[in-house]
Amino acid sequence: MCAEERLTWLRVPAEDELPEEVLELWRPSLEKLGFVPNVLRLYALRPSHLLAWNAHYEEAMKGDSGLTKAEREMIAVVVSVANRCDYCIAAHSAALRKLTKDPALADAIAAGHAEAPVEPRVKAMLDYALKLTLRPSEMTEADVAALRREGWQDEDVMDIAEVTALFNFSNRMASGLGWVPNPEFYVLGR
Repeated sequence: MCAEERLTWLRVPAEDELPEEVLELWRPSLEKLGFVPNVLRLYALRPSHLLAWNAHYEEAMKGDSGLTKAEREMIAVVVSVANRCDYCIAAHSAALRKLTKDPALADAIAAGHAEAPVEPRVKAMLDYALKLTLRPSEMTEADVAALRREGWQDEDVMDIAEVTALFNFSNRMASGLGWVPNPEFYVLGR
């Protein structure tokens, strides 16, 4: 395999060395998307870490929240763009396109959320996520107050912060280990 075909700078575990729990985790993606996202293949180098990360991801991104799934994906895209994480930009722009059925909106958010056609409360949410990503030491109670003024409840603000933190973590894993996005992500939802 030549260097440009590599999926990561580390070893990719073979399926036959993975526990059944990991292979079971892959099945819904295979059935729904027709492929296994590389994050699941590459994170499987540490199966117990993958399972713990995925449980947190599923709760934060799909669990009970005042944020819609699309709003959570918007945060993922904005954070990933700020961090220049190619893997997560590709994967979560695709997820946002699928959820909203609006490729132009997803592309606008990826190009710069400040100019994207979103309502003020969503823009405030994304501004908060961006500031927390780029300037975490500058966060103040006023940032939370700004979200409250837009109608976000405290539980929502916690969810916004948690999704932001989750993607800062995931971006660093992907960028730090050279994870390559699946080519399918670039056309998904278009």
